[in-house]
Amino acid sequence: MRVPLSLMALLAALISTAPAAAEGGPAWDACVALTSTPDQRVKACSSVIDTKSESGRRLAGAYCNRGHGLTEKRELDAALSDLDEAVRLAPDYACPYNNRGRVYSFKRDYDRAIADYDQAIKLDPSLGLVYNNRGESRFNKGDLDGALADFDAAIKRDPNYAMAYGNRGLVSYRKHDMAHAITDYTMRIKLAPDLLAYIDRGNVYRDSEQLDRAAADYGEAIRLAPTDARGWRNRGMIRLFQGDNKGGLSDYDKALQYDPSDVFSWNNRGQARLRLGDKQGAIADFRKALELKPGLSSAQESLRKLGAL
Repeated sequence: MRVPLSLMALLAALISTAPAAAEGGPAWDACVALTSTPDQRVKACSSVIDTKSESGRRLAGAYCNRGHGLTEKRELDAALSDLDEAVRLAPDYACPYNNRGRVYSFKRDYDRAIADYDQAIKLDPSLGLVYNNRGESRFNKGDLDGALADFDAAIKRDPNYAMAYGNRGLVSYRKHDMAHAITDYTMRIKLAPDLLAYIDRGNVYRDSEQLDRAAADYGEAIRLAPTDARGWRNRGMIRLFQGDNKGGLSDYDKALQYDPSDVFSWNNRGQARLRLGDKQGAIADFRKALELKPGLSSAQESLRKLGAL
């Protein structure tokens, strides 16, 4: 499950409800700005906190936002300290509960994450992002039905929430409900097309034996991110399935150019070379696969059949 990379929209929505104290100034503006980088956010929010220019909920907002920035920097213990302080300052404020839940999720403490998301939802049930985040924690605990209900709730509150469609599609995929998975991934692509959206839908098409559609989606992933190995190696596999060994070889060449550490690309390129009659090239690729993953049974078996093990 992909954790959303940013909680900026939630931060903005919640900060805007803070009491209108004095004008915040440049530090406050950067602390809450949607465009601030994690480093900029931490620096600006630290200035607000250190200068004691805010109090009450706005001070809690500075701690909440700095906690967000620290979370993005994966300084999780420091983030947790800030979010605890934000909760202490404003226990009726949903922002720190949501952001603290995210820290616990990164720490794989999903029960605490869910408890914080529950509290955030209790305080503000209109926030689709919190339902999405709770759904991710439930998914990571193996509660697929609970996750599905949360992603439904997130989409109900924000029908244009691309991440929630992708997450709901993943739950359907895990439940082997391919039709609903394709529908949700298609909506995800409509709202926010990117490499992972096409790869995710391509995987569903692949497992549904709709190989031409899978290849087309992996092709779109390649178009959007031509230096990312994932599109190339996924399409390479489909081409091998379809008997297009030259096309598969070409795709695996590209995959290994961009990710030479992927053991399965070496193994699969070896299969393509073997099918094309390049015995020595196949042996070299299978040996490289074994070098990267000693004990890989498919590479060992191929080398035995070739008399090279």
